[in-house]
Amino acid sequence: MLLTKSSLKDLTYQINGAAIEVHKALGPGLLEHVYHQCLKHELQLRDIDFVSEMVVAVEYKDLEIETSLRCDFYVEDSIVIELKSVESTLPIHEAQLMTYMKLLNAPKGILFNFNCINLYREGQKTYVNDFFRRLPE
Repeated sequence: MLLTKSSLKDLTYQINGAAIEVHKALGPGLLEHVYHQCLKHELQLRDIDFVSEMVVAVEYKDLEIETSLRCDFYVEDSIVIELKSVESTLPIHEAQLMTYMKLLNAPKGILFNFNCINLYREGQKTYVNDFFRRLPE
């Protein structure tokens, strides 16, 4: 896939559709792990390429540090997805996603909080960074 702002917009639309499908079927109130497994299955059904629970490496001054950092999904080598099932997302959740995006050189990230009534209106936030801003339209 040629990485452009337009292609990422289309991919985001597909990911949002998959997450909404999971949320419509299950509703709020379950543990994050349950939504993770269902979204994993939904992405597979839609033939969207991803890595689940990918280890995020940290490199500091030519030193690779072993960590237990894992992003929930890394989709099409371009979008980081972080899942939550909490009363409300906190600034630390956004910071976590933005850091994963930076470490993976990912131009876009999506934070889903499945513990809401309407996932699209309340439970989904999309983030971009400088990698995204430098992409062609």
